[in-house]
Amino acid sequence: MSDGPIEDAVRTILTEIGEVPDRSGLVDTPARVHRMYTELTGGYDVDPDEVLNDAIFDVDYSEMVVVKDIPFHSLCEHHVLPFAGSAAVAYIPDQRVIGLSKIPRVVDMYARRLQIQERFTQQVADFLMDRLQPKGVGVVVEATHLCASMRGVRRPGMVMTTSAVLGLFRRSDKTRAEFFSHLHRPSPGAP
Repeated sequence: MSDGPIEDAVRTILTEIGEVPDRSGLVDTPARVHRMYTELTGGYDVDPDEVLNDAIFDVDYSEMVVVKDIPFHSLCEHHVLPFAGSAAVAYIPDQRVIGLSKIPRVVDMYARRLQIQERFTQQVADFLMDRLQPKGVGVVVEATHLCASMRGVRRPGMVMTTSAVLGLFRRSDKTRAEFFSHLHRPSPGAP
């Protein structure tokens, strides 16, 4: 009754916590868990060039571009528990812009891996800096972590904020302040 190593591992875990893996409610759980982890960690299999899909355009625009309220879900690499929140991404083009839909796809590509929030934030910033070669990039991520609310410290609602600033966002207090001011403005249609 073995499907593969992941299914076998899930059956072992179920047995170790005192469950009966063959009972009716659990008999399909190993296969469901396998499919779930394949979906939640699909970022490992994403080709970054396919994410961009040639959607970098030469445009005579050099002011800040900000995309915020990008929802994401990820898995903490320490406990394999979810953390979820939203990302804000900004860049200052140097005659090249990226298609709007590509920024949430970049966020999703890195979120769908075993992560820590700090690395995730930096990976998004580094990727955009490398591929767009803008004057600067800023990324802010806010998330709640089930590893802190369900276990350990058990503090539901606690929010972790991380940021990565590169180029002009790092060198210029004025640029960084402009980016952060955009984050405090209500989104269109927000109550």
